[in-house]
Amino acid sequence: MRLNDIKDNAGSRKMRVRIGRGIGSGMGKMGGRGGKGQTARSGVRLGGFEGGQMPLHRRLPKRGFNKLDRKAYNEVNLGRIQQAIDAGRLDAKQPVDVAALIAAGVIRRPQDGLRLLGDGELKAALTLTVNHATASAKAAVEKAGGSIKLIEKKVLAADEAKRKKTAAKKAKTVKAKPAATEE
Repeated sequence: MRLNDIKDNAGSRKMRVRIGRGIGSGMGKMGGRGGKGQTARSGVRLGGFEGGQMPLHRRLPKRGFNKLDRKAYNEVNLGRIQQAIDAGRLDAKQPVDVAALIAAGVIRRPQDGLRLLGDGELKAALTLTVNHATASAKAAVEKAGGSIKLIEKKVLAADEAKRKKTAAKKAKTVKAKPAATEE
């Protein structure tokens, strides 16, 4: 084999189609843009406009809900943590939190916190600091002789006041309803 014999695999490099280069090229005259008008030019502003007909994106029903301040948590199974301990990347004697899991290569980035899931078997007694933990995960950690510390959510004073106001309002409406009498 010589350097001048080396070639790419067939089809690995594809030449781009050079449009608007005459009739013989097959992409001449209008260059694949159709006829005249707005769509033949650059900067088309049609979007979903369908000539006055109700556009497709408005004909279809709305589905679902996108929460504005949605939190994205790292979800980690117990089996994954046990694998890291077995491989020697995670020390079972040290407290396990997001920073320790990142250092061990179990998760990539901190995101908004950590959610512990109960899939897999845990043998080591760990002290875990997480935002959420499933019931099965809590049971498995306690069975192995470990403990879970849940990070409390920070509640703003305004949110707490709003919650109290709503609770008081509900209590008031329940009190105001007369009891149904049987006849």
